[in-house]
Amino acid sequence: MKERLQKIIAAAGVASRRAAEKLITEGRVSVNGEVVRELGAKADARTDVVRVDGKTIAQDRMLCYIAMNKPAGYVTTMSDPQQRPTVVDLLGDLPERVYPVGRLDYESSGLLILTNDGDFTQKVAHPRGEVPKTYRVKVAGRLSREEIRRLERGIVLPDGLFRPEGVRVEKQNDQSVWLLITLREGRNRVIRRAFEEMGRRVARLVRQSIGPVALAGLKEGAWRHLTDREVAGLIRESTQPAGKNILDNPPKINHSRPRK
Repeated sequence: MKERLQKIIAAAGVASRRAAEKLITEGRVSVNGEVVRELGAKADARTDVVRVDGKTIAQDRMLCYIAMNKPAGYVTTMSDPQQRPTVVDLLGDLPERVYPVGRLDYESSGLLILTNDGDFTQKVAHPRGEVPKTYRVKVAGRLSREEIRRLERGIVLPDGLFRPEGVRVEKQNDQSVWLLITLREGRNRVIRRAFEEMGRRVARLVRQSIGPVALAGLKEGAWRHLTDREVAGLIRESTQPAGKNILDNPPKINHSRPRK
C-alpha cells in the first residue's frame, strides 16, 4: 500500500513528520534511487527502497521509549557545534537510535523523553498538543501574593500570553521561593522569559513530569524505558491527531532494564 513519504519516514523512526517534510524538500530523500522533493509523493514501504541521506530506512524495528533525568549542562540535540555534551552521550551503548521529544533548556534539568517513533513524537511534541508538564522552579527572592496572582492571570510575552494551568508555592523564605508550575505548551524558555518579564530570575528549573510519566526516583543522568501504560497515557493525553493509532496496534517495545 502506498503512503506519503513523510509518514513512512516517521514510522521508521528517522524523524517526526514535520522534520521528514523538511528532509524531502531539501532533496535528501530518494525512492528507488530517484531523489524526491514533492511533499505529496508516495511510496510502498514493503516494495520500494526509501533512503534518507543515502541510508536505507528500516521499517521493521523495535520501538524504543525512554525517560531520562537530564542534568543541567547538557544540550537536547543529537550533536552540538560548540562541542557541549548532549543527552545522547548519556545513553551509553543503547542499540536503538533515539531522538528527544521536545526540548529542555541547557541550564534546565529533569524529565526528558526520547524515542525512535516518529508518529509518537508528532503527537506528543506538537505545539497544539496539550500534554501537561509540571516543573519545580526556584526563583531568587520572596514572591509577593500580587506577583503570584499576576503569574496565575498570565504574563504577556512578545510571542503571546503565558498562562500556567497551575501555580503552587511549595516553600518560600527571604532568599528564594520554590514553585510547582504546570503548563500545556512548549514554547522555548517560556517560564524563564515570563519571570524575566516580572523582573525576577529563575535560579533552577527541574521538569518533574510529562503527562503520566514522572521522574520519581530516577537519578540525575540516569534513564529507563517507559512502560506500555506510560506510552499509551502520553498518546491519550495528547490532542494532536496522527495517522495510525498506536493504541489500536500496540508496538514492539524494548523493555530492557533501566540504566544508572
